[in-house]
Amino acid sequence: MQSAAASLRAPVRRAAFASARIQRVSLRSSYRRFSTETPPPAPAKSNTALYAGIGALALGGGVAFYLFSNDTLSTTAKSGVQSAKAAVKFTPTKEDYQKVYNKIAEVLNSDESGAYDDGSYGPVLLRLGWHSSGTYDKATGTGGSNYATMRFSPEALHGANNGLHIARGIMEKIKQEFDWISYGDLWTLGGVTAIQEMAGPKIAWRAGRIDGEAKDATPDGRLPDASQGKDHLRDIFYRMGFNDQEIVALSGAHALGRCHPDRSGFDGPWTFSPTTVTNDYFKLLLSEKWVWRKWAGPKQLQDKKTGTLMMLPTDYALVGDKSFKKWVQTYAADEALFFKDFSSVVGRLFELGVPESQFASTEPWYFKTLDEQKA
Repeated sequence: MQSAAASLRAPVRRAAFASARIQRVSLRSSYRRFSTETPPPAPAKSNTALYAGIGALALGGGVAFYLFSNDTLSTTAKSGVQSAKAAVKFTPTKEDYQKVYNKIAEVLNSDESGAYDDGSYGPVLLRLGWHSSGTYDKATGTGGSNYATMRFSPEALHGANNGLHIARGIMEKIKQEFDWISYGDLWTLGGVTAIQEMAGPKIAWRAGRIDGEAKDATPDGRLPDASQGKDHLRDIFYRMGFNDQEIVALSGAHALGRCHPDRSGFDGPWTFSPTTVTNDYFKLLLSEKWVWRKWAGPKQLQDKKTGTLMMLPTDYALVGDKSFKKWVQTYAADEALFFKDFSSVVGRLFELGVPESQFASTEPWYFKTLDEQKA
């Protein structure tokens, strides 16, 4: 999903959408796309014991993984770092995860992020959290965010994951600073951070995912194929446990980012504001005249007026199906309702495949944005 957006937009339409965006964002916490300011530092919390324990494991030859049992999970691999933190009784708190959130948010608001695509790493980090979770199969209980198996081949090389090495590389730098966090927790927390820092709704999140092994990787074909239609969408999302309304709500993530010919093969952004969460994706699906693009790439649509926006066949399928279209119309008319439903379904998506007994809390956690902390 994601440079110069200015060169893509028609002046008249750009002015209209820019005016609407300024009004919308002014009603929310300000969105600082290029800011490098950070909130006042939280009181330092020593992890000396943790690092000492990790060092002791390394010096002693280390234990790469250990197995544990409970009523829903009899044998599950845990990483060596997690073993170390358990050995020294280090239990991360919500405040520890807020620090990770803050670091991700600082990266999103950095100059480096501002030079990427349309001015933010946010869309690609959200895509990483999405694709690491959307492999879940409710019939077999496999896949989902629990094992973070996109770290391994061949899953890392699946066509739907093209380009996500960029997001994994960004997150690897953060993992080095907070090496106690699992990859599954880090990637999904990255998705939460991206949504909230791009003026989106609050997303409920809980810690507890563990790192698996290559043997836990999922087969290809579990993520949506953008060249397909409504039947394919239902096959993919019903397998995860979602219904038609939730399929449409999740599709609203296409308000963000763009497609790249060297990754998915498709080209262009869905909206005129690809780094801000809005309901414009639904509005544009209904209000624009969409025509098939004449080019050498795969079949995709473009808006007839400017030729600068695109829709995928799976997007267009949402207005060609009666059940899907009623929700497109609903969300186009009510952004607050879209935010509410989007928040709920994304929270569920990020927990797919994680046994309830693994979570660190029964109640969801909500994290403060950088702007909220500054205020």
